[in-house]
Amino acid sequence: MRSPRNSAILGAALALAAFVAEAAPDAPALYREHCAACHGADRLGETGPALLPENLGRLKPEAAAQIIAGGRPASQMTGFADRLGTDEIAALAKLIYTPIPVPEWGEKQIAESRIIHNEATALPRRPVHAADPLNLFTVVEIGDHHVTILDGDRFEPLWRFPSRIALHGGAKYSPDGRFVYLASRDGWVAKYDLYGLMPVAEARVAVNTRNIAISADGRTLIAGNVLPPTLVILDAGDFSVRKVIAVTGDKGVASRVSAVYNAAPRQSFIVALRDIPEIWEISYADNPRPVPVGLIHNHEEGLKEGAFDRGPFPVRRIRLEESIDDFFFDPSYANLIGASRDGGRGQVVNLNVGRKIAEVALPGMPHLGSGITFEYEGRLVLATPHLKEGAVSIVDMKDWRTIKRIATAGPGFFMRSHENTPYAWIDSFLSPAKDTLQVIDKRTLEIVRAVTPAPGRTAAHVEFTRDGRYALVSVWEDDGALVVYDAATFEEVKRLAMRKPSGKYNVHNKITRSAGTSH
Repeated sequence: MRSPRNSAILGAALALAAFVAEAAPDAPALYREHCAACHGADRLGETGPALLPENLGRLKPEAAAQIIAGGRPASQMTGFADRLGTDEIAALAKLIYTPIPVPEWGEKQIAESRIIHNEATALPRRPVHAADPLNLFTVVEIGDHHVTILDGDRFEPLWRFPSRIALHGGAKYSPDGRFVYLASRDGWVAKYDLYGLMPVAEARVAVNTRNIAISADGRTLIAGNVLPPTLVILDAGDFSVRKVIAVTGDKGVASRVSAVYNAAPRQSFIVALRDIPEIWEISYADNPRPVPVGLIHNHEEGLKEGAFDRGPFPVRRIRLEESIDDFFFDPSYANLIGASRDGGRGQVVNLNVGRKIAEVALPGMPHLGSGITFEYEGRLVLATPHLKEGAVSIVDMKDWRTIKRIATAGPGFFMRSHENTPYAWIDSFLSPAKDTLQVIDKRTLEIVRAVTPAPGRTAAHVEFTRDGRYALVSVWEDDGALVVYDAATFEEVKRLAMRKPSGKYNVHNKITRSAGTSH
């Protein structure tokens, strides 16, 4: 029998629990009242970005709470400190970092999101500006979510326009350089005409997108996605959906996409998967070679027996010992070198035979997507920065030996050069020395210069003009700048105020697959 004393204690505990439950902020109700109109009732985003852990990965919860309270400059996000208490703001910040079930985002949702800003018939036949169309730069300014199209001869802006929020830096171009394609982390893909300086089309391919690639013939766009884990293939002309591929392994395990790139000589896209040890090759040829699925009794043409993926866009799976997050092609596109986030080595995969052929000692988390190639003492070498060590590794691309590790001021993110300069530029983006770029002489593999555009402020991401005469550097701050340097003398030529210019991409260097830049 329960004693009166125990009953009293139990009653008090229940009353306290009820009081606490009543006093705790109702985060879902607060979200519906204050956030859903812009960010969507399902948190998948509408006029505002999606509010999900996958999309907020670069924003710490404390910073999210500050934005909820004080708003976000240069956006429509106003602060709520005058309407919500500290505990209510904290509850909202906690809610938006709570995972949700994998959302449905397939062909129907993509098609419904499609926006045509200007039909093909409305685009001009010739450029409406006098700048060299192949020496334009697309500059992504993440400080206020804008993009600037820059004349690479006069270093003057031609057009500045608002972009989707959380734009991914890597701009992609059509083979002739006329169109630029951009993707946001919220899954929006956009196309702009650099002749007419006007938007063409947009479509939302996912809730969270990793990156995009354009086929060598300019007809096809592929987007690699994190949420949901899919590959979306669009017609690059009008953004109509060609195919949606669920990214799953042999055992049905889903995987986020780490990266997708165009392998032009192969007429295919190469896809790295984060959660399963596979690379996918997806042909975009008009008549792709059938890809066997499962056990095949006969591969001979006309006598094929078994299941084959005949396309369009058939998926060829290359199985690995461990997954890779980032990779780099050799010039022939027969081999790729990849690395995982946690591994201390790279693996060289021959795409023709579909297996690993070598390993490379690369401790310190190499950032292979930012690697470059050049000739050193008669041999082709790969140079890659490291995200966890202050070093640049130089790898012989014939025997895959690391021939030198160059000590730098700190871990870096970007490395760039050009065929017409003997120098390569490296930042120390992830270190206390982040305000200084170092210059490596490709002939001696020695650091010969340091460049500090703005003391105490982050300097990163170099891109060269089409002729290699000038190097453009970002002062990566909200009230930052684009600084132009003479690539031979390292003297400053011009400085343009910009809002946190995260990246800049030269048309000619990208469409010619310059060895000094990423593709």
